[in-house]
Amino acid sequence: MTPHEIKLVQNTFMQVAPIAPKAAELFYAKLFELDPNLKPLFKGDMTEQGAKLMKMIGMAVNSLNDLDALVPVVQSLGKRHVDYGVEDEHYDTVGEALLWTLGQGLGDAFDQEVEAAWTKTYVTLASVMKDAANVQAA
Repeated sequence: MTPHEIKLVQNTFMQVAPIAPKAAELFYAKLFELDPNLKPLFKGDMTEQGAKLMKMIGMAVNSLNDLDALVPVVQSLGKRHVDYGVEDEHYDTVGEALLWTLGQGLGDAFDQEVEAAWTKTYVTLASVMKDAANVQAA
């Protein structure tokens, strides 16, 4: 990721952060609309789950300038997701729901450049998670 892409992701996340509870609600509604089979993977309180999601995204976004520190955290997250029943193909659905949610939250600010930067960020982090999960599962 380029410094410009990182800055785009960080700046636009700061615009979404004030509506974090609503963004999380939109995200999970879209996720379960895209794949209702994912709903049983979420066993706890969805408001709490949404808060955790937004906190984790915020931490990742704020750490994009320090991948050496971020990668081990994301790897650990990927390994934990094995125990939750997450499979590789679920990451695509999550990515689709995330990008849709960002589009809803950012409106016109979610232009092609911002979408491309977020896509690159998500694909990069999801790949790290999947690789760690696959090592864990093996």
